[in-house]
Amino acid sequence: MTPTMTPADYDAWYDTPRGRWVGETEFSLLHRLLAPQSGESILDVGCGTGWFTRRFASSNGWNVTGLDNDATRLDFARVHGRNERYLEGDARALPFADASIDCVVSIAALCFIDDWRLALAEMARVARRRLVVGLLNRHSLLWWEKGREGGTGGYRGARWHTADEISEALTALPLTHIQIRGALFMPGASPLARACERCLPSRLRLGGFLVAAADKRQ
Repeated sequence: MTPTMTPADYDAWYDTPRGRWVGETEFSLLHRLLAPQSGESILDVGCGTGWFTRRFASSNGWNVTGLDNDATRLDFARVHGRNERYLEGDARALPFADASIDCVVSIAALCFIDDWRLALAEMARVARRRLVVGLLNRHSLLWWEKGREGGTGGYRGARWHTADEISEALTALPLTHIQIRGALFMPGASPLARACERCLPSRLRLGGFLVAAADKRQ
């Protein structure tokens, strides 16, 4: 979220036709790879206004916690939430014990954290069963449109990862069965973009949105 964008403006974008399609496309892939079981605990790291947190909560019996370092976003999330809970905290020092959360998810938060590898290691530490992270893809049309020269709009200042980079980082952690999938192969929500999404397999690592998933090594 850019400094000039309020939490209400950010969340409202997901109610626009483009935002709704982008959000649901991302959530569908995230949820499929996370595969949470009913009643499992889920931690959403870098939850922001809670749009994805609410979606996970509605599909998982409400045992969901959102964590962010921005009190203003969390105030918005609490007002618009239901039974999920929200905590203020640092992704690089998560306030949870080892293996205390069944599933940990994070959507684009690592793109705005300088020491993103430390944050990723913290997510792996607290996860008991599974970890899924969504990232911006350096090898995508979206990067060419929004990410070059420091980025534009809501992408200003974001880090764009590559599939190889995130795979290497996950391999160094106590994780196994690493998968990387892609979505949003074309920027925007045009009929062509929607057709590409239906036709191209998610195993192609060319989408603007990368999702990396892994099991916690037992």
